[in-house]
Amino acid sequence: MKFIGLTFLVILVVGIINPFFPFWVVMIFIAIVSAFIGLPAFVSFLAGALGMGLVWVGQSFYLSIYSGSDLPQKMAELIGVGSGMTLVAITGVLGFIIGGLSAWTGSAFRKVFTPAPDNIYRG
Repeated sequence: MKFIGLTFLVILVVGIINPFFPFWVVMIFIAIVSAFIGLPAFVSFLAGALGMGLVWVGQSFYLSIYSGSDLPQKMAELIGVGSGMTLVAITGVLGFIIGGLSAWTGSAFRKVFTPAPDNIYRG
C-alpha cells in the first residue's frame, strides 16, 4: 500500500512542481517524499521511477500531440533517433531513471539516520 501511495505522491509532486522548476529541484522533492514514506531502497526506486517516468511520458506526449507543432519531429531528426514518438520514449526512460535514483537517494538518506539495533542477536 505504501508503494502505491509513494507512486501517487511522486506523480503529484512531478506534475505540480515540474512545469515551474528544473528537474533537479523535482529530484530533491522526490527524495524528501521518499525519505518520509520510508520504504526499502529498491521499492522506493520503483515507485519513484514509475511516477516520474509516467508523468514525463504523459507531458511530452500531451505537448507533442496537442500543440500541433512539428518541433518533436525536427528534434528527433536532429538527434538522429527517427521519429518524435521515439523521442517521447527516450524522455520516459530518462524520467524513469531520474525519478528512481531520486527516490532511492531519499530511502538511503532515511536509512542513515535510522538507529541500528544494539542487540545484534535479538535474543
